[in-house]
Amino acid sequence: MRVVTTVPQHSLSAASRAAADIEARGFDGLCSLENRHEPFMPLAVAALATHKVELATGIALAFVRSPMALAHVAWDLKESSNGRFVLGLGPQIKAHNEKRYSVPWTAPVPRMRELVQALRAIWTAWRDGTPLRHEGEHYRFTLMPPNFVPEGSALPLPPITLAAVGPAMLKLAAEVADGVRLHPFCTRRYFEQTVAPTIERGLAKVGRARASFEINGGGFVATGADDAAVQKMVDWVRYRIAFYGSTPAYWPVLEAEGLRDLGPRLNELTKQGRWDALAQEIPDSLLEACTAIGRHDQIADAIARRFGGLIDTVHASASSEQPSDMPASVIAAIQGLPAAFTGFVSRG
Repeated sequence: MRVVTTVPQHSLSAASRAAADIEARGFDGLCSLENRHEPFMPLAVAALATHKVELATGIALAFVRSPMALAHVAWDLKESSNGRFVLGLGPQIKAHNEKRYSVPWTAPVPRMRELVQALRAIWTAWRDGTPLRHEGEHYRFTLMPPNFVPEGSALPLPPITLAAVGPAMLKLAAEVADGVRLHPFCTRRYFEQTVAPTIERGLAKVGRARASFEINGGGFVATGADDAAVQKMVDWVRYRIAFYGSTPAYWPVLEAEGLRDLGPRLNELTKQGRWDALAQEIPDSLLEACTAIGRHDQIADAIARRFGGLIDTVHASASSEQPSDMPASVIAAIQGLPAAFTGFVSRG
């Protein structure tokens, strides 16, 4: 099993220092998020501070950017990192697209399908020196003068992984992407009932091998050196579960756990501005269903119970504001757990 963690995003100098430490401790990868800060700049400095660790956006928002802009930044990060960059994309929900970014909203699955196709068309034109011609419902790219083609190398095109919660986006990820980034608000039951069979159908439809498709995330990890540190992380995770559970897009996870009424109750608290009341609504059963919990000396076994046989990559940290303090020996123990994913296959 691969182990990744988050890189600080509040400061580029902090990101550089942390990236070198993350690599030295033996993590397989580091990722940046699109929350308080944009996700690409920390990876640029991380690329220069490291030599082998994978660099990924986990995730960058897809629809708030032109595919051409995404293509350029992903290409540059791929080249700067000597092929270690993975472009993780997600749609974000309608309200944030329209009200936070002021971009129009359309059905996300067909638009994401076309966005992935457009990215690969642009990259292929750059790599092969062929005319650029992508004309679809949402995006049209037919002009690419040589002056705007970036320098390239023989490196593979960047892998693309997609954030997904519901069946439609999960199936799309299996059909067109190189992996799926599962939301941490996920339980083993929801994975087994919805995620796994949907991904299997998507892979079968296009004749893809599971070994080349990464299943990333799908739950929280709450750990620390002692019981007090673990409890602090558990409290943080409980609030995050409540925050995500207040959003209707994530309610199928609650339904799978027999908690259909919890989502509307959490949603109403957010509308009342009672953010401090959210966490107390989360029962221990849901917390434990979403989370691997234990001290450093216990967490590898807890991850095996919670994630074993399901995913390929576990997140030691779910937020750049909550960095992982896992020792190298614990990281190595988790890496000893079996996983199906063996590596990305270049697609273009």
